[in-house]
Amino acid sequence: MAMGLKNKFLSYNNRLFLIVLFFIWGIIASILVFQYHREKQYKTDFLNAQLQIYNRYMIEAVESGEDYATLINDHKLPFDSLRISIISLNGAVIFDSKLNIDSLDNHISRPEIKHALDNGKGYNIGRQSDSDGHKYFYSATKGNRVIVRTAIPYSDSLHELLEADLPYLWAIIAISIIFSIVAYFTSLRLGKTIVRLNKFAQTAEKGDLIAESEEFPNDELGKISQSIVNLYSNLQKTIAERDHEHEAMLHEEQEKIRIKRQLSNNITHELKTPVASIQVCLETILSSDIQLNDEKRRELLDRCYSNCGRLRHLLNDVSLITRMEEGSLLIAKEEIDITQIINEVIDDTKANNDNFIIHNRLSTPIKICGNRSLIASIFSNLISNAISYSGGCNIYISLITNNDSKCIISVEDDGYGIDDIHLSRIFERFYRIDKGRSRKMGGTGLGLAIVKHAVAFHGGEITATNRDEGGLKFTLSLQKQ
Repeated sequence: MAMGLKNKFLSYNNRLFLIVLFFIWGIIASILVFQYHREKQYKTDFLNAQLQIYNRYMIEAVESGEDYATLINDHKLPFDSLRISIISLNGAVIFDSKLNIDSLDNHISRPEIKHALDNGKGYNIGRQSDSDGHKYFYSATKGNRVIVRTAIPYSDSLHELLEADLPYLWAIIAISIIFSIVAYFTSLRLGKTIVRLNKFAQTAEKGDLIAESEEFPNDELGKISQSIVNLYSNLQKTIAERDHEHEAMLHEEQEKIRIKRQLSNNITHELKTPVASIQVCLETILSSDIQLNDEKRRELLDRCYSNCGRLRHLLNDVSLITRMEEGSLLIAKEEIDITQIINEVIDDTKANNDNFIIHNRLSTPIKICGNRSLIASIFSNLISNAISYSGGCNIYISLITNNDSKCIISVEDDGYGIDDIHLSRIFERFYRIDKGRSRKMGGTGLGLAIVKHAVAFHGGEITATNRDEGGLKFTLSLQKQ
């Protein structure tokens, strides 16, 4: 959001200038800070070096036995108001040129004294004296027997002396301002060319015709920009087509792998029940420990036969779905009459089940180019599904639309219907609303999946809805060519 607002209120020229300006002033600021501290440190070290020379002179004189007061009075001091202290190595003040030593405490904890004891010399800037309350610049030097410490009052003049030279800093700032002005005009010229290039690129990316009245400048960058636009216009279409084909192929391949994996898992699961049942029955029959009469033996053999039939139906259904998915181009099509095929399916159904009344409202021939066995499987599965699971007693087959391009047919029952949450999934492989009842009725769980694939093979779609008066309604369309 913040980036969007930034792009909205700042042109590219201004953004480019701000970036350049940021780097320029970042470098200048780094130089100023570094130079300021370096110069201040240099002046501090120079001042400390002068005091260290005097301290060393005092140490040599004191350790040779000269009198402190006479030595200080006879020798010219390097700085006015210089305070000189002579301190023993244990921190006791032996002599102070400004204060009575009786009023001074032990100096072993003073920072400059600590540094001198550790390193031979030390200094401290602007520390307030615990003895007289004034601020000093301290410099201490360690000898063999004593420490000599000199202190300059930290006045405004000393503070200014230790600060960096302001004229130098102002000169750096002035040069930076000049560089900033040059950077502004340079970024303005460069930014205009890039803005034009950006307009060309956006136009090419949208696929619109490139029409720009303002040409690029006649320089190296302008020529490169024009070439980029021309290349982009041609390559963009090629890349888009390639990516689209690649994504479609990748999606199709992944979907095939997913479906195969799911189908394999479901088949394995569905085979377990009948195989286990057959195994139990056969183990019981073959067991020498169990005495079976003829009736019980017959019952177990009938159960084996029933489960074998269920396995055969399952394998046939799986083979049919696999053939439609992977070998659809090898499935032959011919001119067929849907009305005739539906009548044949109804006759076969009545021969095996007379509890349902099938109302076939198709009276005229409906010719399409399709596969006879697949069309028969569509209506056979829909009718069988209604008989086995609907709980009703009537099936209605009606023609909704019949024109030159397609026909739309509905298959309805007057049963209980199903909950709406199941409507979107009943065409999935092995999906059962009541799993126990479906297996008991001998269903494979692939009937409606076969219907969906067979309808899709004929270029159509199928949907399922609940009827207002009760029951389930399947509406399917079939392309005629």
